[in-house]
Amino acid sequence: MSRQFLPVLLLLLRASCPCGQEQGPKSPSEEPPEEEIPKEDGILVLSRRTLGLALREHPALLVEFYAPWCGHCKALAPEYSKAAALLAADSTAVTLSKVDGPAQPELAEEFGVTEYPTLKFFRNGNRTHPEEYTGPREAEGIAEWLRRRVGPSAMRLEDEAAAQALIDGRDLVVIGFFQDLQDEDVATFLALTRDALDMTFGLTDRPRLFQQFGLTKDTVVLFKKFDEGRADFPVDEELGLDLGDLSRFLVTHSMRLVTEFNSQTSPKIFAARILNHLLLFVNQTLAAHRELLAGFGEAAPRFRGQVLFVVVDVAADNEHVLQYFGLKAEAAPTLRFINVETAKKYAPVDDGPVTAASVTAFCHAVLNSQVKPYLLSQDVPPDWDQRPVKTLVGKNFEQVAFDETKNVFVKFYAPWCTHCKEMAPAWEALAEKYQDHEDIIIAQLDATANELDAFAVHSFPTLKYFPAGPGRKVIEYKSTRDLETLSKFLENGGAVPTEEPTEEPTEEPAAPFPEPRANSTVGSKEEL
Repeated sequence: MSRQFLPVLLLLLRASCPCGQEQGPKSPSEEPPEEEIPKEDGILVLSRRTLGLALREHPALLVEFYAPWCGHCKALAPEYSKAAALLAADSTAVTLSKVDGPAQPELAEEFGVTEYPTLKFFRNGNRTHPEEYTGPREAEGIAEWLRRRVGPSAMRLEDEAAAQALIDGRDLVVIGFFQDLQDEDVATFLALTRDALDMTFGLTDRPRLFQQFGLTKDTVVLFKKFDEGRADFPVDEELGLDLGDLSRFLVTHSMRLVTEFNSQTSPKIFAARILNHLLLFVNQTLAAHRELLAGFGEAAPRFRGQVLFVVVDVAADNEHVLQYFGLKAEAAPTLRFINVETAKKYAPVDDGPVTAASVTAFCHAVLNSQVKPYLLSQDVPPDWDQRPVKTLVGKNFEQVAFDETKNVFVKFYAPWCTHCKEMAPAWEALAEKYQDHEDIIIAQLDATANELDAFAVHSFPTLKYFPAGPGRKVIEYKSTRDLETLSKFLENGGAVPTEEPTEEPTEEPAAPFPEPRANSTVGSKEEL
């Protein structure tokens, strides 16, 4: 090509470019604005497009992954908004946000969300290693969990006045006395302070404070305004401070020797990690019952850390506790023992007077396996088999479910369970469809009022199929809870076709005896 045509060709190319002479950098005023993140009740509403922006703008960001259908998420929502308001009021630099998991499946997959609600805490824009939220589900607890991550979790104490003011200002105060604040034991202590939200923490290396509190070596001291008033945990000079041992010590000694059960104390009772609970049911309006508390409390110290002593007032709003143990208020005064891990319950062999000696003897008998657990059961209704859905209770379950001539499909439910109520029409339709099949029984059992020796039920609804024949075979159903899929399961002899969807969400009680209201399990999660 001749050189004389090059300038002409270049001119033509520039003229044909859609950008013309606008190829240079744009002025700041011409840059498109970044997307504004919407808010609901003080909570940022994030999506796949806006999460990155939120991480850049907010160095401390808590993200809740929720589902619109999730009962636990609905229960958390007002507390979550209150927590945002509390943090804003005291100028704590933390932002709360939420992501609709089902509507943002890419984000749910990226962060491994398998149940709702799931909360994750992001620091300094780090998208790859968020911290799993493990705190409470009420506003003040959420706020305090976050405060201890963005600010000091333990107060540095320099003199006697500061130490005494801290001790006097709270019911539970923990002070770490360390001669060298650079020691790794201090890091262990501070790791614990981030999560023990019901206690206030201090830290000191001042010799004068060691002397004031009678200490000569590194020690963690729990100060409390009840029972013994103080409990010391000396640091092992060879092994150092063990986080698990210290945590168990503080949980054990922060509980009162005798705790009265109510809505305020129940979360701490079930979080105490003491698996054995001894309950004294009394009517606190009766003087004769109140007099029994002294003997009950007298027996408690020798079982500290092994058995949690709890008083249940039958005259208060504790009907759900009575129901869980199969008791009426008229049964008081009486004792019950439960292991909250196995849910096994025990009653005294004789209902003699409640004294320090009888309480001690009953505890020893249960702990030494000298007492057999008892199982709850409602009475068998006279018309239990007259409707399409048969009614099972503890007393007739074995006879019906393990009948070798019948294929028995049972729904184990809780009266407060949302998912149980949602699937009720499909279960009724299934029973009507097969009511003329003599070898098929569709049944249901209230697993909050009936207990079985064969197995325990931990989530609701639980569906189990007991096929005809010997061997007491049990098949758990975990697929879609609609009439078509349930029918295919029965027609296939207890097998779900491989193309069918996988399991649906269930609900679990937050405590062994949950409050009788829908979605009471604020601390629980619902699986995808």
